[in-house]
Amino acid sequence: MLLQSGPGKRGDRVQFKQLGRRQFIALIGGAAAWPRAARAQQPAVPVIGWLSSRSPGESAHLVTAFRRGLAEAGYADGRNVVVEFRWADGRNDRVATLAADLVGRRVAVLAAVGGNVTGLAATALTTTIPIVFASGIDPVKVGLVASLNRPGGNVTGVSFFSAELTAKVLGLLNELVPNATVVALLVNPNSPESTSQPADAHTAAHVLGKSVLVLNASTASEIDAAFATLVRERAGALLVGGDPILTSRRAQIVALATRHGVPLFATNRDFAAAGALMGYGNNIPDAYRKVGVYAGRILRGEKPGDLPIDQAAKFELVINMNSAKALGIAVPNSMQLLADEVIE
Repeated sequence: MLLQSGPGKRGDRVQFKQLGRRQFIALIGGAAAWPRAARAQQPAVPVIGWLSSRSPGESAHLVTAFRRGLAEAGYADGRNVVVEFRWADGRNDRVATLAADLVGRRVAVLAAVGGNVTGLAATALTTTIPIVFASGIDPVKVGLVASLNRPGGNVTGVSFFSAELTAKVLGLLNELVPNATVVALLVNPNSPESTSQPADAHTAAHVLGKSVLVLNASTASEIDAAFATLVRERAGALLVGGDPILTSRRAQIVALATRHGVPLFATNRDFAAAGALMGYGNNIPDAYRKVGVYAGRILRGEKPGDLPIDQAAKFELVINMNSAKALGIAVPNSMQLLADEVIE
């Protein structure tokens, strides 16, 4: 037909060519849309919101532990899940705003770590987004959950009860510095973790025949002022209570204790690694790993309210022998053998 000539056939030929051109353009346009359509049909990568009162630099090992827990549950950050980080950098007054930002983004799971302040801020903003917390105090007592075995609602997490380690650390302190009749206790007055520590310390110290000097601080200037009081009152040792803000300022605290020749004890290993004489407490990285595991399980479809609160049971005793030698303190071999790590 196309080989025939004549006015009528030429018009048909032109019409056919125009039709072919339109069909060709439509075909190309449809092909270009296929990848977009295919992408639209792909399931969205879930986003986990990370809310911490601490800072990223001193929390790198905790992020690594969290990602390890996610991997155990089958998730890898950047591959089949994305973690959006929000850091308060030691300023609890910023936590509520950061929590609101993550809730507004409708993250799939919200990991509230770095102290109870993040968990409380998150639970105050949402009853639908799953929340996994890491708590250093009884989460039932502070109102995070209704029950340890059946949390209910949209909340679960890991509790390591660091506030209850005060008496144990005071006992270890007494073995190494028995002549310290006055022991200073440094706590953050703005932290829920610090509510029971002074009373626990007074009770344990009374049994040991010691007195406790409670020092309140959360900022760098307040820590400097606390040490001025410690020196003036001639405290023979310092115990740092379990608190993420104080932990984030451990370099300053260790430096001041070293300058004044004060034996420094703490309820976590991070202080001993930074130069304190001793750290005894829960394995915090392992608690963060468990937060990652729970976050992954929730992404797989489990309900947070059905996941019991994981009560961290791993404890670590870390002794810094360099600090002991600098202070002229002899650490018994029996205690060294009990330690999980001895830093030479």
